[in-house]
Amino acid sequence: MKYLKMNNDLSIPVLGTGTNTFGKENNIFSGKITYDTLELLSAIKLGYRLIDTAIMYRNEAVIGKAVKESGIDRSEFFITSKIPADKEYTDTDENVEKYIYRSLKELDMNYIDLYLIHFPLESNEENLRVWRVLEEFVKKGLIKSIGVSNFNENQLAYLIKHSHIKPVLNQFQSYPGKHQQSLIDFCKENNVIPEAYQSLTKIDDKTKDILIEIAKVYNKTWSQVVLNYQINEGLVVIPKSHNKDHQFENIDVFNFELSEKDIEIIKKIGS
Repeated sequence: MKYLKMNNDLSIPVLGTGTNTFGKENNIFSGKITYDTLELLSAIKLGYRLIDTAIMYRNEAVIGKAVKESGIDRSEFFITSKIPADKEYTDTDENVEKYIYRSLKELDMNYIDLYLIHFPLESNEENLRVWRVLEEFVKKGLIKSIGVSNFNENQLAYLIKHSHIKPVLNQFQSYPGKHQQSLIDFCKENNVIPEAYQSLTKIDDKTKDILIEIAKVYNKTWSQVVLNYQINEGLVVIPKSHNKDHQFENIDVFNFELSEKDIEIIKKIGS
């Protein structure tokens, strides 16, 4: 596994797994929580250590259970969770505190590696207010690193300017056809790691055909080409699969190097 150093000198794996349908009936986002850890344990056995969850997913306890069942020391994992922007969770500082403590309890962990604001609140000032609470949890040692999700350049810039602890990461939707290149560039210019979600799930058939042709040269799949491209562009990626073969395919992306020509073709898709 490769790692990136964050702006607080801690490291994050460049590839992990999303979990928004794990431990749920029929692998459906809104499905009943089953506490089944079989598929997540499969990913862990293949070498996944970055595991991305959220309060909104309702399955923090499933992730905590899988980590314990793996028999691997907690320190080897990088666990991300997120607080929703909804008023129920963020309308007061006390509620923000309450739900962070609930995340710790659900995960059954002494600390969380990375905690994000899942979506921006109604204003930059409100984002900063919630951020101040997250900063206090870093000072307490209960959260190691803090960041944001789905923030645009303006929202991120405001937080960078006014924060005591700088965001280490911004997680947002990114894939060929919707790279969000200006946001990626802005993050990198400000030493904030860009993290892509839905790297593979939204790609249209026309784009997929281009990627399939590129992949043939490297004896790889189109999805492996996408993940390799994003990682080498300095992004963290969190592809999700319940299938063991696909889990292996998604993590088997470090043994080839795209040509400059192919990189440019991918970069220009959708531009």
